[in-house]
Amino acid sequence: MSATPILQELGVVHRRVERADAAAVEKLSRFGVSTVHEALGRLGLMAPRIRPIHPEARMCGTAITVLLQPGDNWMLHVAAEQIQPGDVVVAACTADSTDGFFGDLLATSFKARGCKGLVIDGGVRDVRDLIAMDFPVFSRAIHSKGTIKATPGSVNVPVVCAGALVQPGDVVLADIDGVVVVPAQLAARVADAAEAREANEAGKRARFAAGELGLDMYAMREPLAKAGLRYVD
Repeated sequence: MSATPILQELGVVHRRVERADAAAVEKLSRFGVSTVHEALGRLGLMAPRIRPIHPEARMCGTAITVLLQPGDNWMLHVAAEQIQPGDVVVAACTADSTDGFFGDLLATSFKARGCKGLVIDGGVRDVRDLIAMDFPVFSRAIHSKGTIKATPGSVNVPVVCAGALVQPGDVVLADIDGVVVVPAQLAARVADAAEAREANEAGKRARFAAGELGLDMYAMREPLAKAGLRYVD
């Protein structure tokens, strides 16, 4: 989507969020990002610049979205009031910024509200404390540079975070493989597809473990030969 609708929403906080079905969110939380991405038709991934602050970080929840101004974390404090248990905060920025928008104090506030974690296309700091708190954070950068509180952004508007469109209430799943966004209205369908995919992969895994080759399992030999592949002894 273009930036225009987002910019028209500057300086607003939407209090009403239509969150994805709780049962669908719980079911999606059982699967990895790669599985859910495939189940969604290979859609919904954020750019790989968004990385966990430590390898074991993982989360799944419904999105509270934040539109930040560069070097200004005012709206993260505003967003804290809108968090309900099970939410994930997703923060985008009106322009590139890797400043340290978020640290242990805001994490303490978010966690007290029942927040499952943060995804931010910007920087975070106090990483040692965030890890000790077991508060999952996925960020563009780790940067000690501080921020100000001077220019309003918005909360609970559509945002584009690291290339992915996120609507308030969408399901956000994050692990070591990345971050995927599932539209709220598709959550139950994608959860069922992810479950089916996991079952299918379990059978293939057993065949691989028994020594079968992908060349035979996926009937690759004939198309490879037609494509010109030759074996030379």
